[in-house]
Amino acid sequence: MDKKNNSKKNDDKNVKKFYELEHKERLEFLKKEAHITDQDSKIFQDFPKNFKFNKVNNMIENAIGFIPIPLGIATNFVINGRKYLIPMAIEEPSVIAAASKAAKIASVKGGFLAEADNSIMIGQIQLISRDKSNDDKDKFFNKEERDRVKKIILNNKEKLLEIANSKSRSVHAIDLQVREISDESINKMGYMIIIELVIDTKDAMGANVINTMCELIAPELEKITKCTVILKILSNYSTKRMARCKAIFPKEMIGGSKGIERILYAFAFAYSDIYRAVTHNKGLMNGIDGVAMATGQDVRAIEAAAHAYASKDGKYRSLTKWYKSKEGDLVGEIEIPLAIGIVGGITSVHPYVKISLKILNIKKAKELALIMVAVGLAQNFAAIRALADEGIQKGHMRLHARNIAITAGATDEEQINIIASKLVEENNVTVNKAKEIIELINKNEISNK
Repeated sequence: MDKKNNSKKNDDKNVKKFYELEHKERLEFLKKEAHITDQDSKIFQDFPKNFKFNKVNNMIENAIGFIPIPLGIATNFVINGRKYLIPMAIEEPSVIAAASKAAKIASVKGGFLAEADNSIMIGQIQLISRDKSNDDKDKFFNKEERDRVKKIILNNKEKLLEIANSKSRSVHAIDLQVREISDESINKMGYMIIIELVIDTKDAMGANVINTMCELIAPELEKITKCTVILKILSNYSTKRMARCKAIFPKEMIGGSKGIERILYAFAFAYSDIYRAVTHNKGLMNGIDGVAMATGQDVRAIEAAAHAYASKDGKYRSLTKWYKSKEGDLVGEIEIPLAIGIVGGITSVHPYVKISLKILNIKKAKELALIMVAVGLAQNFAAIRALADEGIQKGHMRLHARNIAITAGATDEEQINIIASKLVEENNVTVNKAKEIIELINKNEISNK
């Protein structure tokens, strides 16, 4: 029995773990364990010329391939007087076309006026009592003790900032702030002291360097306060790094006073009702996320900050504001936190991201923030205008119908257009209907010309 157990242990030692496998070995493993086919496996072996498996494997763990996302160009954008071609990576039809059309309408009144704050981020260090106990939750951090600890920290501010900046040449911690919070969770752990490093990340998003700075000062904080550090991490709620944009959409191009009135009702709905606001904000984030994906940004961080900001007054609301100008035109405004970067991270290694940034021809992260917030406002205008006018499906379905035609087996461009038109005309945008139309074309019962 012992020999069998020893033999099994030796066999286990000889079995490679997934991360140790070569690319082909990983695919063979998936064939066996996940029942993917040889055809499936071939898809994961197809890499662009300058974007091979090793590059993907260095970006993430346990890589097997990559999922291509369509990359397109939004046109007609004039931002602060400058024309831009804007790369957007998104799988949803109509988004790029809608943003481009909105930008064209806005350009009549000068385009988008945008501004962005400097790249200021916050890193947080959580400090708790060293001798805290479950049966006496405020044993250490009573009011007097909290005041004493905060005073010690602030008296050592310069030294702590010096330690934080000791490993970075370009990014700098410019301030240190202290506040106290009480646990509002079900656990009721008492009070905590939160030390916040205020950091200028320049043209980087800054996550790695912020986390490093927090970790650098943690031992010194424990030493001078005789307390315990728990978390040392950046905050993605980047409210010191706001981006704002405003644009005017002329009334004569959007249905006159009646068209504007309908749009304002649509905005009122989104501002006042959380169920509508979530979908409203998802639409404008289509634009922002599309640019973020194309330029290698942390989309999850951008989304989290935006939606938190939408709830800043205690109720989740629209991230945009819409109103009528004195001249009777429609005015749109947006303000959101945007932590983005054009140096470091994936921007240095991903070939598609590097080309997207080249197309934008920007030199500063702040300029990318201006572009992203303008696209978000354009996307929001396009969405609420469509909703208030013909409904979102009519325009969306025209483009979606092309995808359905291709899915059904159409390959010829002219055939795809005929099928898409028929699908929309009959208000039946389904694969089965598309296949029926292909059969009719093949039987010459519908012209393919």
